[in-house]
Amino acid sequence: MALLYHEEAYDISLFESEAVSEEETDGKRQHKKNQQKEIQQEQQKQVLKGMIIRWSVMGAVAVFMIVQIIIGQVQLTELNQNISNESKALEEKQSLYIQSKMKVEAKYSSDIVEKNAQSQLGMSRADSYQKEYISLEEGDKAEIVEKEGENIFEIIAEAISSLWS
Repeated sequence: MALLYHEEAYDISLFESEAVSEEETDGKRQHKKNQQKEIQQEQQKQVLKGMIIRWSVMGAVAVFMIVQIIIGQVQLTELNQNISNESKALEEKQSLYIQSKMKVEAKYSSDIVEKNAQSQLGMSRADSYQKEYISLEEGDKAEIVEKEGENIFEIIAEAISSLWS
């Protein structure tokens, strides 16, 4: 049996294949390491891209919120300015109303009306003999004082009113 396998003991090809296979395995190992490094680098790039996208989105949201706050402040300032303007307009109109009211009161005060009644219409204040005071013992009542002499116009007015009733 030993003779059958004697060539195999000195077969260099068997040793070469192992040496080649060790070099191939070293190459494969190196290739696997390179692939792992490339995969890790790609993963790091993807993580970096994800972080960049997240920060970009957060930045955009922050900018949007700041812009909304600024817009709100501008609108609030505009409304305050409108309120201030309308308050000033209201004060001016109230002042004009008070001035007009005072002019009317000055024009139609009781003293002026009395003077005009006396000078233009010939009226006078009621004298004491024209006033009659009554006392009410049984509650409220009104008493009509008849005039002693009726004029022609009153007689005609009574006649017409009696025809209608």
